[in-house]
Amino acid sequence: MDQLVQSIIDSLKNAVPAELIIFLISLLPILELRGGILAGTLLGVDWPIAYLICVIGNLLPIPFILLFIRKIFDWMRNTRFVKLVDKLEAKAEKKSAKVTKYKKFGLFLFVAIPLPGTGGWTGALIASVLKMRLKDSLPPIIAGVLVAGFVMTLLSYGVLGSLFGWGG
Repeated sequence: MDQLVQSIIDSLKNAVPAELIIFLISLLPILELRGGILAGTLLGVDWPIAYLICVIGNLLPIPFILLFIRKIFDWMRNTRFVKLVDKLEAKAEKKSAKVTKYKKFGLFLFVAIPLPGTGGWTGALIASVLKMRLKDSLPPIIAGVLVAGFVMTLLSYGVLGSLFGWGG
């Protein structure tokens, strides 16, 4: 992830402000908030600003995923992207076992613990696969993103930041 974040930074840093770079990274699947916070440290953005931008960037696509991903997948099944849909659904199904037992709290924990393969995007995909309603899935995902952002900010700007001289 570090190399991908650095590549994005290198390609954009002379063209757009640092805050926009971390916002764009936070919007992306896989990188999400974790990548945005890392980019914030590497670009020297103050932690409160980076946290806020990354949380907003990570949360922005979530309601759309929850509302429309099933319809998008159904449409994609009739295209050459059917294998991609199957792969994404299989990934969500595999990870959903961790969420199924505890439903909302499980979804919150899944999103809140900032590990590879977790986050708002995957949490929303899991909620969709489990056919959770928007009102039942959105609050735990939002809470999970807030907590994951706090943990990543603490690690990147605090503990890891002091070890490697990142951030402000």
